[in-house]
Amino acid sequence: MKSLLPLKKYFFRYKNRLLLGFLFILVSDAAQVMIPLFMKNGIDSLRVETTSENLLKYALLIVGAAFVAGVFRFLIRETIIVVSRKIEFDLRQDFWIHLQSLSYKFYQNNSTGDLMAHATNDISAVRMFLGPAVMYSVDTFIKMVFIITIIFSLNYKLAIYALLPLPLLSFFVYRLSKKINVLFTRIQEKFAELTTKVQESISGIRVVKSYVRQENEINEFTKFSNDYLHKSMDKVRVQALFMPILFLISGISIIIVIWLGGDMVIEGIMTIGGLAAFIAYLVNLIWPMIASGWVMNIIQQSSASMKRLNKIMEQTSDIEELSVVEDSQPIKGEIEFRNVSFRYNEEFPFVLKNINLKIKQGTTIAIIGKTGEGKTSLINLITRLYDVTEGKILIDGKDVKNIPLKKLRQAIGVVPQETFLFSDTLKNNILYGIKENDGLLEKVASISRIDKDVYHFPRKYDTILGEGGITLSGGQKQRTCLARALAINPQILILDDTFSAVDTNTEEEILNNLNDYMKNRTNIIISHRISTVKNANRIYVLEKGKIVEEGKHAELIDKNGIYADIYKKQLLEEELAGLN
Repeated sequence: MKSLLPLKKYFFRYKNRLLLGFLFILVSDAAQVMIPLFMKNGIDSLRVETTSENLLKYALLIVGAAFVAGVFRFLIRETIIVVSRKIEFDLRQDFWIHLQSLSYKFYQNNSTGDLMAHATNDISAVRMFLGPAVMYSVDTFIKMVFIITIIFSLNYKLAIYALLPLPLLSFFVYRLSKKINVLFTRIQEKFAELTTKVQESISGIRVVKSYVRQENEINEFTKFSNDYLHKSMDKVRVQALFMPILFLISGISIIIVIWLGGDMVIEGIMTIGGLAAFIAYLVNLIWPMIASGWVMNIIQQSSASMKRLNKIMEQTSDIEELSVVEDSQPIKGEIEFRNVSFRYNEEFPFVLKNINLKIKQGTTIAIIGKTGEGKTSLINLITRLYDVTEGKILIDGKDVKNIPLKKLRQAIGVVPQETFLFSDTLKNNILYGIKENDGLLEKVASISRIDKDVYHFPRKYDTILGEGGITLSGGQKQRTCLARALAINPQILILDDTFSAVDTNTEEEILNNLNDYMKNRTNIIISHRISTVKNANRIYVLEKGKIVEEGKHAELIDKNGIYADIYKKQLLEEELAGLN
């Protein structure tokens, strides 16, 4: 139950409606427990001279009480169950908002499938506590208080005997509920693994089919699915004990009442109507007893799910946003690295070591180097996807940690080397989060040269791209992502190996188009191609996380170092390609 405590703020939010629902439970249960009393009086009236009008009176009282109980039972669901759906919505929204606030590192350490399982199965399980469990808990408590009070007033000795088996019932409910909590946690973990497997297989369907691994994927899925099935069956076996035990103990109580109560009727201690009412109350008590077991089952499952949700909700972003006064001055784009070193965590070596460079506003710099030298890590520090381990990064003379994240990232347009497109139209992918301006779509599409392919698409800019842009080629994806970055009109533009899947002719067209766009902006180009970076104002060569060479294209060629070596190799590759 401790894991469910964070839900109290949601209950408080809807307290008025919940209190009204509890009042409806009180009225419904009060009307329902009156029915056996009316039945008792009706039966007992048969012992003396009675009239059909008198019997009709008791019949109408029973029907009226049942009607009132039914109407208020409907109102209970219209309040408490509706509130549970509203809290489920709030909880899912809060969970989603919290996920958006977490850093990039969090998503590297948590699988998509696991997070999907939290947002679906776990929250649905918690809703069962918010609605049915709360409703039936209050309903069971009120009804048991009413019934136990009445049966003691009818015959306290018989009531004591009838209730003797109840402590045994409580013991079994406690033991079984504890077991279910453990089993349900394992089930949710297995469901998360299953969801992760499905998500990865579908996302990587091109690779699966290319390598003809469909059968292997089916076997892997069957393995995960069987694990989930076996864990679910373990829980079902434990749950299967609930009802038999409840009915057995309830049946023992009814046998006791019929046996001892029958003797009391024979001896004249009780009336037949009184015994009939007593049995009716005991039967009515069976449902609260069953409901209590069912509620305990729901609570244990909800507790296990909420515990999993709490682990995520308690996570904090390692990118701390300081409380700084909002500066109305826009970001101009001067960037400075001061003695910057970076590693992903303490177990890993430094990816960047003692980086010092200054990028003037309105200039274009390029970073080149072999794979794994730290180029992408360097630009991730500018947008604060990660924070520096040592040193600091300044933008317009201010530490990036003192610039609000929203303001910082809105001023930077990044085209990452790993492209991602939404399952939406081409237009909505390019104008992601931007209200369409006259001519903006066509302008950025023209600069990125995606426009030359658009007119071959079935619905032009309204063509649905499919999940991850599956209908586009690698080069088309890169050009679409470039258009998306250009559309936000950033003051700092970062191109991270943006043209790796683009042919050299199209690349040259794009670079020519970008010349005017890049004016008065700070531009950072990362590439392994000399043709992409040669016109930059300054070029930096990274090797093993350090800047080992810097200068203009011609200067670096004259140095005859790493840059010149890359240049010669690429010239040779072009010559060999020309011979073919």
